[in-house]
Amino acid sequence: MLALTHPTPNQSLLLEHPDPVPGPGEILVRVHAAGLNRADLVQKAGKYPAPPGWPADIPGLEYAGEVMALGAGAERWAIGDRVMGLVGGGAHAERVVVHEDEAMAVPPGLAWTDAAAIPEAFLTAWDAMVLRGRVGGGERVLFHAVGSGVGTAAVQVAELLDVTLIGTSRTPEKLARCAAMGMAHGVLTTEGDWPLQVGGAVDVIIDTLGAKFLTQNLNLLAPRGRLVVLGTLTGGMADTLDMGLILRRRLEIIGTAMRSRELAERRELVARFSVEVLPHFISGALRPIVDRVVRLADFEEAHAAMAENETFGKVVLEVRGEG
Repeated sequence: MLALTHPTPNQSLLLEHPDPVPGPGEILVRVHAAGLNRADLVQKAGKYPAPPGWPADIPGLEYAGEVMALGAGAERWAIGDRVMGLVGGGAHAERVVVHEDEAMAVPPGLAWTDAAAIPEAFLTAWDAMVLRGRVGGGERVLFHAVGSGVGTAAVQVAELLDVTLIGTSRTPEKLARCAAMGMAHGVLTTEGDWPLQVGGAVDVIIDTLGAKFLTQNLNLLAPRGRLVVLGTLTGGMADTLDMGLILRRRLEIIGTAMRSRELAERRELVARFSVEVLPHFISGALRPIVDRVVRLADFEEAHAAMAENETFGKVVLEVRGEG
């Protein structure tokens, strides 16, 4: 099979690899499309290795494709079924092996490239808001970097949850596009007084930015507020942390990551998401936001667009045609 490969840091090549073989309870998926995530670029730089058990040199955290082989004892799916899901690595390839319980059914009528834009963005947004942040109806939520794939998913999930979502970005155009999707209010973080633009305290903050914004984030949280940390784009080591503020307001700082989770936790998340969220893609209440589709052979174009922060929503790599 052909796979995008990082033989050394900051080097990417399309190379031939042996087809993976499904083990007990696993399925082999012919990948039609795969999402690109910022984590893939960090891995390319040699700073985010794959968890044990996943391909160390093939990136890719989400896929959409069809089942082409079953491992021993795998009974949930049939050959030819359309599936999508998260993996710890290896999705930027023509084949990927996953446990049958980690795969989700592609909603009827959805194109491969749209399906590949769902798993990481919507599972992460829903998990951060519902399971980690425990967002309730009527609460105010601040989402940093709202023009990202996860951010555009969060805007839509917020409407389902009946919460007020405020988003931040460095780009006015991205805020305008999120407002058109239903975001309540946008905040430009390039402005020095950006915390004032939030318009008061919030109950939950979903943060992808990290250390540089920690103090402002904590100051913006209402009593019993929750800070859910998804990423550390501005650094992972904060110089100051006001422990007194955390105590007085009974605040929570919650870290979360999809890639490092064990199978049991991923299985539980996928099962619940499939029941509670996937039907909304069928009804049209939720839809993946795809900025661009790039052929796997043109991966450098996709990497450059994401690195330059040019994208709104997801970048998807087309691994196979629709036929």
